[in-house]
Amino acid sequence: MSTTNEFPGTGGLILNEPLLWHKGKKGRIGMSIPAGEVPAAAIDPLLVGEPADFPDLSEVDVVRHYTRLSQWNFGVDSGMYPLGSCTMKYNPKTNERQAATPAIAAAHPMLADELCQGTLRLLHELQTYLAAITGLDAVSLQPAAGAHGELTGMLIFHAWHRHRGAQRHKILIPDTAHGTNPASAALCGYQAVAVKSDERGMLDPALVAELMDEETAGIMLTNPNTLGLFEERIREIAAIVHAKGGLVYGDGANMNAVLGVMDAKRCGIDVLHLNLHKTFSTPHGGGGPGAGPVCVTGELEPFLPVPRVVKEGDRYRLDSDRPLSVGRIHAFHGNFGVLVRAYSYILSMGEAGLKRASQLAVLNANYVKERLKDVLHLPYDRPCMHECVFSDLKQQAQKITTLDMAKRLIDYGYHPPTIYFPLVVHGALMIEPTETECKDDLDQFIAALRAIVREAEEQPDLLRQAPQRTKVRRLDEVQAARCPCLTGPSAV
Repeated sequence: MSTTNEFPGTGGLILNEPLLWHKGKKGRIGMSIPAGEVPAAAIDPLLVGEPADFPDLSEVDVVRHYTRLSQWNFGVDSGMYPLGSCTMKYNPKTNERQAATPAIAAAHPMLADELCQGTLRLLHELQTYLAAITGLDAVSLQPAAGAHGELTGMLIFHAWHRHRGAQRHKILIPDTAHGTNPASAALCGYQAVAVKSDERGMLDPALVAELMDEETAGIMLTNPNTLGLFEERIREIAAIVHAKGGLVYGDGANMNAVLGVMDAKRCGIDVLHLNLHKTFSTPHGGGGPGAGPVCVTGELEPFLPVPRVVKEGDRYRLDSDRPLSVGRIHAFHGNFGVLVRAYSYILSMGEAGLKRASQLAVLNANYVKERLKDVLHLPYDRPCMHECVFSDLKQQAQKITTLDMAKRLIDYGYHPPTIYFPLVVHGALMIEPTETECKDDLDQFIAALRAIVREAEEQPDLLRQAPQRTKVRRLDEVQAARCPCLTGPSAV
């Protein structure tokens, strides 16, 4: 157990902060500009329009304003972020230093190949590393996020089938896949066909064989799946899909569990995307940026987006002469700063370190599972991978929901885990501790959840009113979903 009974949450100082327009006062000055050495020139008012009504602010006004706003935020640098649907691991600061290196950060993306050999080498080596990590043959770094990688994968499916003269119209998607999979397939014109998992949370090859026909382009599966379980019969499933002329897409968002352990190509996967902003520790959240490179077998390499970074002798160049390519799917080289951070992480960790990270992520998730399964319902009581999924079944007698427990966790100082996903578990509470957290931190988090379970039995109204120690209390989420305010404070 943790050496302290205290939790990160507190009822301490919560600062209000008005808008700068409400805060400023005429005559306040936050900077001193030297007098100009040339006479002022008259400007036609029609060119500049009406003067902007910026508030007058002192330096301390500005500094305190943005400091207070930053203190309202919560991220992996603030505390544990057990978001099961999205690996939120600590971002080593050495990666930030490398990405901020002036020669890297200031490199213009339109430089001629001979003027950016270092940049192209970095990209080429990252492609090589990701191919080695996944066991696949070729990589495109262009996709800007996981769902963008999925879309790219579906474009490759479509181009491959079209090239063979046998276009298909359906795609198999398990109920344990990530929710963006059917959307990505639909954008490419595919009809999503749901595949139900069995009582163990696994795919049944017999059901896949029943659904796979000549109109089906292939299957999109997440492995480990969203229940945190490894699809043990993936090779058998892949063989069934391949035998009927289809392709296998692997959603690699959960690769943090299997680095150095799973060889995607030997599993039968033809296309796999990776979330660099998850598995490879680059920052994410707030809308981006991200990176979702796509890895493919040699047979599908001609269909990868262009341009590709290729090495010829000791020189690197961008190659766009790929007639079968799906084309460009992102400007320039993708989200380059994210790629640099992932490159730094891979070099820092090395082969042994990456494998060890996955081993520790799996160990941490199983530790949390074992320590909580006596107080929270565990629908699939078997060894998990990087995350474990509970439900609120044991709390239903007190009419306490997963949402109530998640909101109460905020009072204890924790960002809530993913809730109500995956949909195959009613009232799901999905926890992914990652390898980042030490045993003391995990024990403290476990103790907080166990305390909340006790409160559910003894003080259920406390949970229904949570959170209570935050700047904003529980919101009317139904009203927010049905009548969202999309035009800012003026519409209120």
